[in-house]
Amino acid sequence: MIRFVLLSLPIFGVVALGWAAVRTRVVKPDALDALGAFSFRYGLPALVLLLIAGQPIRESFDATFYAGYLGSGALVFALTLGLSRAVAGQPLGAAGARATTAAVSNLGFLGLPLMLAFFGDRAAGPLAMAILAEVMVLLSVGGVLMSAASRDGASVGRLVLRGTVLNPIVAAIVLGAAIAAAGLSLPEPIGHFLGFLGGAAGPTALFALGGALAAQRLDRATMLAASGITAAKLALYPAIVWCVLDRLLAVEHVLVQAGVLIAALPSAGNIYVMAQRYGADAERVSAAIALSTLVSVVSVPVTAWLVLR
Repeated sequence: MIRFVLLSLPIFGVVALGWAAVRTRVVKPDALDALGAFSFRYGLPALVLLLIAGQPIRESFDATFYAGYLGSGALVFALTLGLSRAVAGQPLGAAGARATTAAVSNLGFLGLPLMLAFFGDRAAGPLAMAILAEVMVLLSVGGVLMSAASRDGASVGRLVLRGTVLNPIVAAIVLGAAIAAAGLSLPEPIGHFLGFLGGAAGPTALFALGGALAAQRLDRATMLAASGITAAKLALYPAIVWCVLDRLLAVEHVLVQAGVLIAALPSAGNIYVMAQRYGADAERVSAAIALSTLVSVVSVPVTAWLVLR
């Protein structure tokens, strides 16, 4: 157990450093936008492209894993949506926002550095498939449902397009897979450039995430909803993924381990942007993202210990 905590500690330590820097006003919150933009648009895509392009395509995509992981996420999405509507009495837009928060992980800012720490280059394939499942499918469906909270539904198509097809990380996955499928190798100077650029992605993203958390507030009014979403994200989701991938589909053991750990990641921060854009319960979505990230400091090492021992 201590080994997994120590393995995760440097990663969450950078998050804590970003949080402390903003809280003590050493770094202004405005600077986080630039750090986040650099990591999301340049650093993370460079690292993803380098990892996927360097692997045989058969190791980067497994249809059974993809179907099982997507099905698990869709089940968590549907359960959260149904409970939000039937039990909490939420309108469709707010219920869609909560369901998206429970089913879409922080794959870029936290997923990439954590998975590389636990699995090395073997993490590229499962992480790419998880991004394609959660970002291109679940986040898109969530965006459509959230638009129900606003009369400005005509722009939802543009939002989905920008969040999927124009997502630089998704573009890097597609390009890397094309290079791998063609059996090509990246020229050495380009490989060094991508490695140098991608090396800055993890620390920059984690620092920006910590700074963003410093601006979040959890009050009593939103704690109950945030706790329910967090439980679905950090406990129910990985449990379902384990049952589906291991017990039902019997995929390769390392893929089961990777899938469970990816599902155990906290909620993605960009869901808040969508919820705020459409007035879809943005306050509770923000609280759930903050709470799931804080709880994951403990839950991720525990999950890693359970699945990797």
